[in-house]
Formats: sequence, structure tokens, C-alpha cells
Amino acid sequence: MIILLLLIPLSLMLLVVAIAAFAWAVKRGQFDDLETPALDILVDDDAPTPPEHREEHPDAD
Repeated sequence: MIILLLLIPLSLMLLVVAIAAFAWAVKRGQFDDLETPALDILVDDDAPTPPEHREEHPDAD
């Protein structure tokens, strides 16, 4: 039963840390736009890159 004297305050401290982390994330705007990141994977906006134009230099024979 003595272990409860350690575990209860420890769990309360972890609860306070979790609430503080959640409040920090909300304040920083982490939950403002939940739909766009999920839809970004579906958009194919990558244009094919053109082949590099290499100028051929005459070799000195």
C-alpha cells in the first residue's frame, strides 16, 4: 500500500504534463487544418523533369 504514495503523485504529474503538451500543441496550431495533409498525398502535381541538356565538348585527341 505504500507504493500508492509514490504512484498517485507520479500519475498526477504525468497527467499535468500530458495536458500541458496538448495545450501547447493547440496554441501552436497543430490541429487547425486536419484535412489538407490527408488530401495532399492524392494530388499528383509533380511535373516530369525535362532531361538535362548537356553540351558535348569535343575531346582533344
